[in-house]
Amino acid sequence: MRWWHLDDVHALERDLFATDAWSLEQFWSELAQPSRRYVVALVDGRVVGYAGTSCLPPDADVQTVGVAVDQRGRGTARAMLEDLLADVDARGVTHTLLEVRDGNDAALALYARLGFVEISRRPRYYADGVDALIMRRARPATAGRA
Repeated sequence: MRWWHLDDVHALERDLFATDAWSLEQFWSELAQPSRRYVVALVDGRVVGYAGTSCLPPDADVQTVGVAVDQRGRGTARAMLEDLLADVDARGVTHTLLEVRDGNDAALALYARLGFVEISRRPRYYADGVDALIMRRARPATAGRA
């Protein structure tokens, strides 16, 4: 993700997460942090997805993932997350955490396929009162080996 993607990313963010959307300033701040890495997915020059991590080894966090509604089910989120997870694994991270809205079955299934397991719950975390599930992924045993 580069600065010129931010207006499109923010517009997609507002469409996807109306009650919990990050501000444009939050995205600018994230890009300015050396511990952050963000990617975008483009289709014909259109931003159709974005995702990012915070990495301070030995820990990492998935900060956000968003995919345009008309692009879901095409492997976009998986491809972005696989790229980000390979990066944090190579940097020596032992555990990666994320928060996900309870009831987001598609995201929960994807995270499970990527090795995340539920470890906790944050009651009424989101603005609409829905709980957040905390999930953790241990670095695969072979990650980072030459």
